[in-house]
Order: sequence, then C-alpha cells, then structure tokens
Amino acid sequence: MTEPADLVVVGAGPAGMAAAATALAGGLRVALLDSGTALGGQYWRHPPEHARAAVPTDDLHHGLDRYRALCRALAAHRTAGRLDLRLEHHAWSAVREGDGFAVHAADRREAPRETAVVLRAPRLLVATGAYDRQLPFPGWDLPGVLTAGGMQALLKGGSVAAGSRVALGGTGPFLLPVAAGLAARGVEVVAVCEAAHPRAWLRHPGPLLSNPDKWAEGAGYAATLVRHRVPVRPRTAIVAAEGGERVTSVRIASLAPDGSPRPGTERRVEVDAVGVGWGFAPQLDLLVPLGASLTDSADGNAVVAVDRGQRTTVPGLYAAGETCGVGGAALAVNEGRLAAASVLADARATTVPANGRLAALRSAVDRQRAFARAMALAHPVPPAWSSWLTDETVVCRCEEVTAGAIRTARADGAPDHRQIKQLTRAGMGWCQGRMCGPAVHCLTARHRAYEPAERLVATPVTLGALADLDEDPPVSTASPVSAASPVSAASPVSATSTEPTDSSETDKECP
Repeated sequence: MTEPADLVVVGAGPAGMAAAATALAGGLRVALLDSGTALGGQYWRHPPEHARAAVPTDDLHHGLDRYRALCRALAAHRTAGRLDLRLEHHAWSAVREGDGFAVHAADRREAPRETAVVLRAPRLLVATGAYDRQLPFPGWDLPGVLTAGGMQALLKGGSVAAGSRVALGGTGPFLLPVAAGLAARGVEVVAVCEAAHPRAWLRHPGPLLSNPDKWAEGAGYAATLVRHRVPVRPRTAIVAAEGGERVTSVRIASLAPDGSPRPGTERRVEVDAVGVGWGFAPQLDLLVPLGASLTDSADGNAVVAVDRGQRTTVPGLYAAGETCGVGGAALAVNEGRLAAASVLADARATTVPANGRLAALRSAVDRQRAFARAMALAHPVPPAWSSWLTDETVVCRCEEVTAGAIRTARADGAPDHRQIKQLTRAGMGWCQGRMCGPAVHCLTARHRAYEPAERLVATPVTLGALADLDEDPPVSTASPVSAASPVSAASPVSATSTEPTDSSETDKECP
C-alpha cells in the first residue's frame, strides 16, 4: 500500500480473512498479518503447492467454496493496492499509540534472520484463534503422543499419519474428524475414547435443532467411522501411555460421572501413536496487555468480552473468532464480517452493510454461539481428571515440574496458577504455559475460569529484531513484499497456521 492503513487485522484464519475482505469491500485500507506462509489458518490448511496433486486433502475440509471466494477477494484488493498482506510475520506485541495502535511483528521470511516491523492504524482487529488444551497423564510426554490438533495438522498439511495404529482420547466433537481423516488414509484407529456421554446433548435440544449443518457434518464423520469399523467409546479416557523411546501402548479406563476411573475397567491397548484433545484455549496474548476485559465461557476458559458488534471494552479494538470463545469456522467467519461492519460504521465509511444484512449476521452469530455453549456443556473437562496423575507425572514439560510439586505448592497455600508459577517455575518455559497453563489452573483453582498470564512479549523474538526497533523499523506503508509470498487476482493465496504449536506449510495458491 502507498497510504496508511485504516485497520490492522492480526490473524489470517477464517475470522481474519472474512474481516479483512469485508473491511476492504467497504473502502478501507487494511494490513493483514499472519505467522504462517499463506492464508487460511489451521482450519483451511493444505499441502504445499507442489504436492497438492499427489496429496489430495479436500475431504478433510468444509467450506472450501467460501475459502476460495475469500482468497479471490483478498487477491483483487491486494492487486488494487488496498491490502498490505504480511505473511510469516509473527506479532509479538500490540500497544496503544496516540489515537491508534502499533502492532510489533518479527518478519521471518528470511529465517533465521528476523526483522522488526511495526504496523500502525487507528483500529485493530485481533483474530488469533486458539490452540489445543491439554490435560497431562502419565506418559503424555513420550514421543508419539500428540495433540489431536497436531495430528490433524499433519493430515491437512501433507496427508501424513502420525502412526499406523492410533488411539484418540479426550472430549469434544473435534475427535471425530481427526479419527475419520486417519481411518480414510488406512490408519487403524483402535479407539476413540470420549470422556463425555452423548446423552449430555439431550439437555440442549434447541441449539441442535437450530444448527442442522452440524448434524450433517457429524453424520458424515459417523458414517466414515462405521465404514472403517472405528470403535467410539463414551465415558472412557486414556489414563496413561507407556513405552521407552516412544509410545507403545495406552491404558484405557471407563469413567465414573465425575471422571474418576472405574475400578477394574482399565485395560492395555497396543499403539504406535496417540492423539489427545480436551478442547481449545483462546489465544489472548495480544488482547490482555491492551486492557481488554475478559469474561467466562462455558468451557472453563476466559475469553475476550465483546458487544453485539464484536467491539471489545477498549475503543478501537475489535475481536472475532476463537478469541471470543471456541465455536468453529462458520461462526468465526460471521464474527469476522460483523466486526468489520462495526469498524466501517465507527470509521464512518461510505459503504456500510445494510441493517438487514447486519441483523442476519447477528442472528447467525447468536445461533452458532448457542451451539458452541451447548457443546462446551456437553463435553466438560472431567472434574476428577487429576486422579489419573501420580506425583511423578510431569505437568510442565519445559521446566519438568511434576504433579507432586504442584500439589505441594497448592497445599502450602498457592491460590492459582500464577502463584504456582512463582513457586515451581511451571509455565516459565519455551511455550510460556500454553501446554501446562490450563492443567495447572485446574489443579489449583478449577472452579474459576482460566485466564492466561499477561505477557508483554507474546511470542519468542530475537535480540536482533528488538535491536532493529532503535533503527526506525519499516511500517505498513514502506516495507516491500517478498516475491516468495505472491498474491494476484489470477493466483490467490492459500492456507496457513496461526497455531503456535504446529509447523506450517509453504503453499501460496488456492487449491
């Protein structure tokens, strides 16, 4: 772009893409940045361009028509000079600056060299998504034990299966597409261990009936699992993993209503890979230091509080997608559009979505959010999951802090995960508590929503990039765009990862 941006959007997944496209259609100039190598986020992740013909993954996706339409729209606006697209830019801080915002990012297109970049605009929209929420169990740190999201990233990014004989465990519908994708590629999925029971959905019939597309999606996964004879075991959990150099087996047990293993039900199953997922935790690292208020969600996480137009409590700051609560891609797209409509209205743009369109968007968001709440209530974290842990079970892998050390600190009066961090170093490692933070919280104060600690630096950044800040780093109107990440009307870009725990692919074009 040759003129300053009116809006910076952080995160180029479904919410960020939809928000950017809507704001651009309304006449604003937009800077859109993402840590990955191409657009799409985790949801619309694809293999590298050179491998797509040989590695088809379209069956792993929903909403590809919407994705391709967004790609085309963004490509056209970039060609017109209204979109400043910054891929492989890791946002590590966002601060108030005058009447607007400054987003500090590390440009990693020339890795390992990092270059400091500052993107400035009067308004900021954060759509940074979420990451896998994990609960530790004995052996979860063995090679071959992955998050469910990590397993799906391997499938979408290259049709790669983590193993040939796999067990999945945790809770929530996300386990089903992972199992279906593995089974469709010849993997023997020995069990899908769901800690909840399907009867829990009967307590929330309204959201089910008002979201028939979710029924159709679930039915498709169920048909795949039946066809491949994948056993789905309700009220069951993977309570331990065993092995030497890598995982070789898991112990599975039936659960009582509180989540404690039923005596005499435990059995051992041989595997060569394990995928575990207990839902997701919103990525709030940029929002918390800006002072955005948080609120509790039904899944036990704190999420950013927004009004009916996706405005946060900080003027000029907007949020959409999983930062507002985990609810899926369709909801994220609608929230992104709604947030951009609010940006257009607040900026007094000449083109603002009509009232009828806004009413339809709000109605869709309300309906999909209701389904997300029902899903969270039907698939809670089992209250007694900590009974699976021995005192020797590692909870914080980075700092090797055990469950016994955390229990001791709790007995000594530590009231929450922040105090536990000070006493045991749990959460001080490379991942900054993303893996262990929710678990440490559940072990100490599970009756309150989990709020991540405030971090002024949201992602690791090199000293060299920080030193660049003294040399007037490039802003959104001056930094050239690398030819390694082209976008044109004839050649739109494709999916990338905004998840901090997964590697991303190098594709550039829509499939």
